[in-house]
Amino acid sequence: MAAVSVAGTVRLALLPDTNVYIRNMGGTLPGEVVRLLDNALQWHCAVCIAEITAGIANYDPAARNGRRVRRQYGILLGSIPDTRLLVPDAETWYLAGMISGTLARTQGFQPHQRKECLNDALIYLTAAKRGLPVVTANRVEFDLIQQIAPGGAFLHF
Repeated sequence: MAAVSVAGTVRLALLPDTNVYIRNMGGTLPGEVVRLLDNALQWHCAVCIAEITAGIANYDPAARNGRRVRRQYGILLGSIPDTRLLVPDAETWYLAGMISGTLARTQGFQPHQRKECLNDALIYLTAAKRGLPVVTANRVEFDLIQQIAPGGAFLHF
């Protein structure tokens, strides 16, 4: 796994999955994961940002807490430095499509699962290209993806 050493201190470098951001905002992220993230060098994936912003745009603007939710996520997204944002390249898109299509066929995925699998494959492969593990609550899908593309890693909680 990727680690960064600064003056004798080793910090794990990692990439959070979308569910990590959501659970953290909702206060449901396990304490050991919060500590891991607090002590890690975090990278971010444009696919996760797109999933978050799609959720924000889909959130009912008339909801009682809508303004607060948009403001909280706006602060989160604004805090991500461009230098830590990873964007899938053409090869990653190609491979993610092959992986998600293969899994859709072999696992009998429904249409909504196909899109989720494509996004997860993009996140996994983008992190793998940089030697970063993905932190995720989604063990089943990432395990399936890793079986097809064993070059990456993920940390499940």
